Amino acid sequence: MPNLKALARDTAIYGLSSIVGRFLNYLLVPLYTHYMPKASGDYGVSTNIYAYTALFLVLLTFGMETTFFRFANKQPTHPQPLPGGREVDSSAASSSNGKSVCSPPSQGGPASSAFSTAMAVVGVLTAIFLVLVFVFIQPISGALGYGEHPEYLQMMAVVVALDALQAIPFSYLRFQKRALRFAALKMLFIVLNIGLNLLYFVVLGKTSVYYVFFINLLCTSFITLFFVPDLLRIRWTFDGRLLRSMLSYSWPILILGIAGILNQVADKIVFPLVYPDEAEANVQLGIYGSCVKIAMIMAMITQAFRYAYEPIVFAKSGDADKKEYYAMAMKYFLVFTLLAFLCVVGWMPLLQHIIGADYREGLAVVPIVMVAEIMMGVYFNLSFWYKLVDKTIYGAWFSLAGCAVLFAVNILFIPRFGYMACAWGGVAGYGTAMVLSYVVGQRHNPIPYPLKDMAAYTVATALLFGGMKLTETLLPSWLQLVVNTVLILLFVAMVVKRDLPLASLPVVGRYFRR
Repeated sequence: MPNLKALARDTAIYGLSSIVGRFLNYLLVPLYTHYMPKASGDYGVSTNIYAYTALFLVLLTFGMETTFFRFANKQPTHPQPLPGGREVDSSAASSSNGKSVCSPPSQGGPASSAFSTAMAVVGVLTAIFLVLVFVFIQPISGALGYGEHPEYLQMMAVVVALDALQAIPFSYLRFQKRALRFAALKMLFIVLNIGLNLLYFVVLGKTSVYYVFFINLLCTSFITLFFVPDLLRIRWTFDGRLLRSMLSYSWPILILGIAGILNQVADKIVFPLVYPDEAEANVQLGIYGSCVKIAMIMAMITQAFRYAYEPIVFAKSGDADKKEYYAMAMKYFLVFTLLAFLCVVGWMPLLQHIIGADYREGLAVVPIVMVAEIMMGVYFNLSFWYKLVDKTIYGAWFSLAGCAVLFAVNILFIPRFGYMACAWGGVAGYGTAMVLSYVVGQRHNPIPYPLKDMAAYTVATALLFGGMKLTETLLPSWLQLVVNTVLILLFVAMVVKRDLPLASLPVVGRYFRR
């Protein structure tokens, strides 16, 4: 299918930037865990504040990223002027080489009203947020346990505000299929961030968590400058009916987003509040936060898939073969994430060196957190049935149910089991949302997911994982890597035999057709 090829191409671009970016960011984990000792609790402070930042980013974007895609594709088709003066039908605004030639929002076009409306909503919310934070900084910082360091919260408030303002322009790049520019700006931020961290921590010896936040503020501000020319050229329009429609569509997505992000960060927010030893809470949270970084390859894969998949799903919503496409996309997503799971677990003797030795006592959470992330990715793929029929309220209820389960597990079990309860809470929360979305979705909009194939791959992964855990107790590290690599190759062989016939591939296929 051409759309599957487009999905694969865009996922590769988004994924490469995300994978390379996350890999480079991993370089910061040994840096922080070396220069910020476990006993200082600084890494725990960073983990806690970034959790709040992620939550407020969802609040400020107000679901407008997905809403923009929905309304940009939903507007009626009409001829649009190009810079040269000729007109082009917006429903066929693409060139023969596959590159988008959609008019930017400054030139009008089918997405301009949706773009300017989304930016207006986010801009107003961001302004209100900054005023409230800076006016009430003392009581806020005191309530969160940072009364002696309100500057931490002030810096990150500005960071989250700028990230929110960038979100819609980044979404427009995705709408235009400008994956390379999207990836370039993301990579520029990462490279600049890493360079400044090395300068401050290694060269200048500035090792306080203060500089983690300060550097983030500098880098985010710099990337925002790249969007200023476009924002100044926006043809601002106000359509009260469109605004009401977009808000009606987005508020359930906001609830969905809040519940979804809480499933990711609630443990890091709740942990210091319920852990019985207040002085030790940030130390334990630092251990958990550093080990979770290794598991974040799943979040990275899911994000890359989402960036490419979301625009295609909405564009394909009217096609006759859409359900078969969604089913196959789900299957290949699961296969790819299960392979990633095996690679991370199997190569843990190497990957564990990403974090400092003092933090490695928490590595047992890695496979558990990765399972939770796989469930989150499956839930994301399942979620399109209600987005396409404008019933996003279902997603809000599913995510709230999952979030309630997660909160319950964390509050009840963190005092007894520490950060292991955080890891299992994620599995319980995402698992609840995933099952609810599947059961209800199959009643309202049934999709023929290849459940037998997906179950076969899941069972195979579980068996191979058991073998890897066995090598962990019996073999030295170098031999573990050898045996685990063989087990990973067995999974790859299964994929090739069942779903990737090599004879059909270009170039290399001719060697298998003989």
